[in-house]
Amino acid sequence: MTYRKRISFFIFVDSCLVLAAVLLGSLLVNGSVKFTFLNIASSIAILAGHHFFSFIFRSYKKAWEYASIGESIVIFKVVSLSIIAASLIQQIMFNAVFFRLNMVIWLIQLLLIGGSRFFWRVYRDNSAGKPPNMKRRTVIIGAGSAGNMVARQLLKENEADLMPVAFIDDDPKKHNLDILGLPVFGGINQIQKVVSEMSVENIIIAIPSLSKKRLNRIFQECAATKAKTQILPMLEDLVTGKVSVKQFRDVQVEDLLGREPIDLDIGSISENVEDKTIMVTGAGGSIGSEICRQICQFNPGKLILLGHGENSIHSIELELKEKFSHKHIEILTEIADLKDVKKILTVMGTYRPDVVYHAAAHKHVPLMERNPEEAVKNNVIGTKNVAEAASWNRVGTFVMISTDKAVNPTSVMGATKRLAEMVVQHMDKKSDTKFVAVRFGNVLGSRGSVIPIFKQQIAKGGPVTVTHPEMVRYFMTIPEASRLVIQAGALAKGGEIFVLDMGEPVKIVDLAKKMIQLSGYSVDDIGIEFTGIRPGEKLFEELLHDDEVKDQQVYPNIYIGETSDLYSEEIEEIISFYNTWDRERLREILINLANNKVNLIPGQLVSASG
Repeated sequence: MTYRKRISFFIFVDSCLVLAAVLLGSLLVNGSVKFTFLNIASSIAILAGHHFFSFIFRSYKKAWEYASIGESIVIFKVVSLSIIAASLIQQIMFNAVFFRLNMVIWLIQLLLIGGSRFFWRVYRDNSAGKPPNMKRRTVIIGAGSAGNMVARQLLKENEADLMPVAFIDDDPKKHNLDILGLPVFGGINQIQKVVSEMSVENIIIAIPSLSKKRLNRIFQECAATKAKTQILPMLEDLVTGKVSVKQFRDVQVEDLLGREPIDLDIGSISENVEDKTIMVTGAGGSIGSEICRQICQFNPGKLILLGHGENSIHSIELELKEKFSHKHIEILTEIADLKDVKKILTVMGTYRPDVVYHAAAHKHVPLMERNPEEAVKNNVIGTKNVAEAASWNRVGTFVMISTDKAVNPTSVMGATKRLAEMVVQHMDKKSDTKFVAVRFGNVLGSRGSVIPIFKQQIAKGGPVTVTHPEMVRYFMTIPEASRLVIQAGALAKGGEIFVLDMGEPVKIVDLAKKMIQLSGYSVDDIGIEFTGIRPGEKLFEELLHDDEVKDQQVYPNIYIGETSDLYSEEIEEIISFYNTWDRERLREILINLANNKVNLIPGQLVSASG
């Protein structure tokens, strides 16, 4: 119905209803209807007043299929003011106010006008969309404001696939009450019972402030049922309008294993980044690209995206330019190989960045075991090239991304990252640039991590392969890891190794079980197969060497390892002669040197190879 037709329709309907109210009122009060001049004049006054105030309060522009308390108040105002206006006209024209008649007409008019509007909503609610028996019965965990918002939206949305039937909430004050016509049951220990007794097919967790530990507990209860479990989007996404309240998402392993968010020191980060020139190496990777996203929120003047893979760099460039177009950040890209000294010097000299975040590295443990020379080239030589170029061009701060595998390394990847840390710490001692490293554990969902692999295995019907039942790892989310890196850059004084307090390590087999449950299967359906520890792997990881441990936090959940001067001339020899050794010999030298188990005079490594 067009706007003009809608207005005409409501004027006609309301005219009929107002006149009906006048006639019924006269009949009830006077026992008959008399068409005297006084009655006709009063009727015209009430009708004119109704239409006048309806336009004043935009009553005819309301979408009455969504009528609620606000619309009821509008009807009350329109009807009341029209009767008051008619009473004033009666007083002026006839020197009398028919109070009793007017009150009866007011009451009947309220019932007729209000009833017509809400009848329209009831009609639309029941005549459009899916019938209730075609919708999935849904229980909402959390009867607070978020849960109410979800229930109201689902009840109002005819096309929704979900039909709320109950709330579950831990607050005993809400138990046995009805909210929006839905019963509120007890705490999360009632989930299985409610799902079974009410034939629930879907569960929505609607508690935005939920802690990771609490979410884990709730999910375990939900996983014991056959209902599909979903979660409300993040509150910041709802507030900013990025998603709507009905865009529920599946619970993800990041929700269950991620840590509680760490508050950033916005002031120090802004001072370190705002209006500055920032360079990120490995900008197309999982960590590098997220660092770029986080950096853009602090309004840098220029952001230089440096990487070797043109597709990934092109992808993050397009994303950032679209997402942050309103910030007018100059985003520039450079395709470069870290081993190309001349190119790295040229790029660094061209832009002269204030801060460099060095995220480029080879990180896959089994691949580097088979290709140790490539790990040396990228992780050690590449880091040395970028660090020296940064020093020569007087970069303010250089932040290197490291790993917990660099502590007492047993793999080529861990050993080369430890040697890269030595390079960075050594550079700090002889440069005006502040050089620091940041260590963290496995990153949930990063390329090549266990999560994408487990997802693929589950999608194929299993089994999920785990190397060892006692294998444990520290985990954090990609955004958290990236924020840690940026915070470290702001805290840097030079020479530190920053470490995040990552809480308790997680068993990989437990991670596999959670992912199977999140996919809607049982462990028996998919199966878990133990394949044995791969070359270079450890059952557990450490975040600090024994001689690095320093208990004091420099920022909530962030520690600094004691600096140590472990750089040796053997690193220079490895850089010069790594390609002259066979892979097994190179692997042995790398791991021994990273663990400080060799102390050779200059040239001894070379002679040992010959």
